[in-house]
Amino acid sequence: MDTSTANTDPPPSSGKTSFLKTCFNGINALSGVGLLSIPYALSQGGWLSLIVFMATAITCFYTGLLLQRCMDSSSLVNTYPDIGAHAFGRRGRLIVATFMYLELYLVAIDFLILEGDNLHKLFPAASFRLGALHVSGKHAFVLAATLAVLPTTWFSSLNVLAYVAAGGALASVLLIAAVLWVGVFDGVGFRERGRLVRWDSMPSAMSLYSFCFSGHAVFPMIYTGMKDRKRFPMVLSLCFTVSTLSYGLMGIVGYLMYGDTLKSQITLNLPSASVAAKVAIYTTLVNPLSKYALVVAPVAEAAEGALGVGKSAPFRALVRTVLVFGTAVVALAVPFFADVVGLTGALLSCTATMLLPCLCYLKVRSKIGGARGMGLETAACLAVVAIGTAIVGLGTYSSVKQIVGKL
Repeated sequence: MDTSTANTDPPPSSGKTSFLKTCFNGINALSGVGLLSIPYALSQGGWLSLIVFMATAITCFYTGLLLQRCMDSSSLVNTYPDIGAHAFGRRGRLIVATFMYLELYLVAIDFLILEGDNLHKLFPAASFRLGALHVSGKHAFVLAATLAVLPTTWFSSLNVLAYVAAGGALASVLLIAAVLWVGVFDGVGFRERGRLVRWDSMPSAMSLYSFCFSGHAVFPMIYTGMKDRKRFPMVLSLCFTVSTLSYGLMGIVGYLMYGDTLKSQITLNLPSASVAAKVAIYTTLVNPLSKYALVVAPVAEAAEGALGVGKSAPFRALVRTVLVFGTAVVALAVPFFADVVGLTGALLSCTATMLLPCLCYLKVRSKIGGARGMGLETAACLAVVAIGTAIVGLGTYSSVKQIVGKL
């Protein structure tokens, strides 16, 4: 492997995060909303798509290591957009930042759709009035969730929210346990055989798998915050192992329980009267609420910088309010969770997790005098770029087609 120039030692760390806390942060970044959609993804691709799932996990782990190598090549590189700038100049920074911020913004939209779907399942008859306007159904809960998360986005410091979000790992464990309980003790069972493969909807499955492992936007932040950066590969290995096992278990269990009748979120299939199902739904509701502000914060800070808002608290609150209600408008207009997640996974997550890390790494390596020619690592990067490009094209087309067909 032609890795000679990529093996530079990490720069001295000014971070204070321990190995264990870094692992929790990484697991929290990878394991989240994707747990709900992974059974549906498996139903879209069939049992053989588990091979695609494993290949996606391994590829995303590898590209996470490539991001670390890019950061180790310069002490001035601290964020994902910095990597783009280091590789391709100002244009590279703009491209990376655009894909990163769009991905985070669509994830925030996914959170609101998720809240609306699950609250509507719990309280199907609920409604409320906004002046003369009567709002009911999922729309009512999307608006309610928007109002609930809005104040959390106004804080200039998100330290408190970061501690709340650290409970995401526990929430994931509770969710898997609750679904297993429904299958074992609530009479649902694991009797569905499913299909071996579904070629027609395989692009949707591939897009959703990409979404599940899309933590690359925050990996640089996690890396720079470590006390001992040399242990980052071990952190990534542990985080991807835990997340892959969690996703795999949830996907297989959910597919055996409900087969081709799976909905976009497995919580929508669970029996409403089951206590375990209610635990799963409430756990699902808490997780996005605790993460929403953390996801929107980088987008808000970029918007504030572009508008020259500075440290003016009222203007910062105004910018963030506009952004939050912007996500609500899209969530109300396109309330199709699986399709929005699929579009996010295909167009944005796949680009951020597969294409950009490989392209940036190859460029950075060539700039600092790395090995040239078609070595094993170069071939691997080019193969990832080729496969990623296919997923972006097919997955985006499939997701847009499904969204347009439902409007």
